[in-house]
Amino acid sequence: MESKRVQEIMDSITMINVKYHGIPVYIQEVNTDSEMATIFPLDEMHNEQQVDLQGLFEDGP
Repeated sequence: MESKRVQEIMDSITMINVKYHGIPVYIQEVNTDSEMATIFPLDEMHNEQQVDLQGLFEDGP
C-alpha cells in the first residue's frame, strides 16, 4: 500500500478495514521515509510491530 493511502486511512473519521498478510490490524503510525508502519493485530493489541507498507491491504470496497 502507498504511504499516502495509509495516512488517509489513519486520518479518516470512519473505520477502514486493513489487513497485514490476511490479519486484521490497526495502524498506529506511518513512516514515509522508511516505508514502514507501526501496527498491531486487532485481536492482540499488545503485539505492536513495525512492518513494510507493501504487506498492508484494504479489506473491502
